[in-house]
Amino acid sequence: MIERIYMGLPIWNRADWTGELFAPGTPAGQRLAAYARSFNAVEGNTTFYAVPPAATVARWVEQTSPGFRFCFKLPRTITHDRLLVNARREVEVFMEVLEPLGPRLGPVLVQLPPRFGPRSLPTLEDFLLALPPGAPYAVEVRHPGYFEGAAAQELDAMLGELGIDRVILDTRGVHEAEGDDPALVEAHRRKPRLPAPAVATASRPVLRYVANPELPANDARLSAWADQVVAWLEQGREPYLFMHVPNDFHAPALARRFFAQLSARTDVGSLPGWVGERRRPRQVGLFELDEG
Repeated sequence: MIERIYMGLPIWNRADWTGELFAPGTPAGQRLAAYARSFNAVEGNTTFYAVPPAATVARWVEQTSPGFRFCFKLPRTITHDRLLVNARREVEVFMEVLEPLGPRLGPVLVQLPPRFGPRSLPTLEDFLLALPPGAPYAVEVRHPGYFEGAAAQELDAMLGELGIDRVILDTRGVHEAEGDDPALVEAHRRKPRLPAPAVATASRPVLRYVANPELPANDARLSAWADQVVAWLEQGREPYLFMHVPNDFHAPALARRFFAQLSARTDVGSLPGWVGERRRPRQVGLFELDEG
């Protein structure tokens, strides 16, 4: 099993991972359990769009061990619609819904839109100071002003004082890729082109790596990140590492490449083989895409 780090993908529910990550015949309702046999963390984009029902959270608990980590995003109504203003009760309700996860709750991601600029730092500080205790949090900023000069220093200092991590979104790989594949074009449109400073403001640095879809083209950059992860481990930190690829079909393979780089440098346990690979039939048909 994976040790000392948390590694995973943006989602767990893709039908076309059947025959690789999932065994043939795995029902949709059991894909999380199958995913959790290989990876020990996952991002939770689903909560960005809606607060999950209590019954759904209960199923997530049933299908994962206490050592698994969910890193859910705060709902967009809080971060993008309200821009963190007058959202305290919404945050409390959201965290109450997730409370049954217990130790499975990893850093809660506060992903801010590009229009949330450095002038809003006081708003961010007030919001973070009012967050419910008992859970770790991480902030992702997308305004260019937070990546240079005084604003970058002020943000990092504030997060450090509050013990909150700064999410590192590395999109350089995907923006280096060329082509007219619809998934790549959509990634170019949605993913910001920003620096990716290797900043750790607290104990759980979060790296979200968005790759060139030609996986070998990422090896040099993943090598540099592997060196950084080793440094974080030596500092006593607990890194969270999430691998993205346009349309994410090859995200498991990207994670495997990155894990190999890490294993060559330090002991991070082992990445279990994929159940679907062990049970793959001689011929694998086409499966309907399910983004989850």
